[in-house]
Amino acid sequence: MNIINFADTPSLVSQYMAELRDVNIQKDMLRFRRNLERIGEIMAYEISKTMTYRKQNVETPLDTAQCDMLDENVVLATIFRAGIPFHKGFLDYFDKAQNAFVSAYRKYKEKENFDVFIEYIASPNLDGKTVIIADPMLATGASMELSYRALLTKGTPAKIHVASVISSQKAIDYVKETFPDDKTTIWVGAIDEKINSHSYIVPGLGDAGDLAYGVKE
Repeated sequence: MNIINFADTPSLVSQYMAELRDVNIQKDMLRFRRNLERIGEIMAYEISKTMTYRKQNVETPLDTAQCDMLDENVVLATIFRAGIPFHKGFLDYFDKAQNAFVSAYRKYKEKENFDVFIEYIASPNLDGKTVIIADPMLATGASMELSYRALLTKGTPAKIHVASVISSQKAIDYVKETFPDDKTTIWVGAIDEKINSHSYIVPGLGDAGDLAYGVKE
């Protein structure tokens, strides 16, 4: 399984990551959402370089040009609600892609004890398609796995790209254990080593959903 960590090579992603983490810049929800979108756009571009293309003749006003056209059926999947701006970044680039949406949430039994539940899924058929699952925070990997299992009820993808802004090392290891090794690639902006007792990534950036859309009750 390939793991592409953007933190290994300094780039504009590094700047956007710093702004997402910064407690002062986080106060601007619009900027926070836009930075999630920007990272999604850059990841979409990098993922596109791993895909297959076909030659196609295109008529210009002066002659005919032979162009490379994407030859994979892409489905963009995201996990509500923090994933929405991140997903938009991918959709801005893969503008002809189909889309899938999954709701995954934590149901707390006690202060630090919870289960993850899936209550909603809307997806096209996934048989033979390339699926990009975008979720900005990959803390334990449990939500990602359950979302993937839910998506499998809609078909079996040919390729899977797991995209995250920040992941814990624990979640990376979990995805490696639970996703098919031969057709999965993980793309991540940064890998943080720890999660706390509430299963939040440390240093992380906090609750991405709250920072993007306001604190929930």
